[in-house]
Amino acid sequence: MTYRFSADLYLWDARTDSWVFVNLPEDIADEIEDAAPEPRRGFGAVKVEVTVGGTTWRTSVFPSKEAATFVVPIKRAVLKAEGLTVGDRVKLALTTV
Repeated sequence: MTYRFSADLYLWDARTDSWVFVNLPEDIADEIEDAAPEPRRGFGAVKVEVTVGGTTWRTSVFPSKEAATFVVPIKRAVLKAEGLTVGDRVKLALTTV
């Protein structure tokens, strides 16, 4: 299943020097949660393919109790390739794999 949505880039509070994330909309997170195979990967992760602009990569989404949704890590290489910075609103396509 492929989901399309927009979200704001933010730094992870625990490691603001390195990790940039976006939160999934809660309705999409609920669908992924319901459809995810069991047992899930480490930390409850679900494998996905993500596209931002012209860049596509494989990663995992991770549950966040604080945000009550899944979070998507955005690679520094993607930020550079797409000319993005923390705080930007980005359009994503996310497919579970």
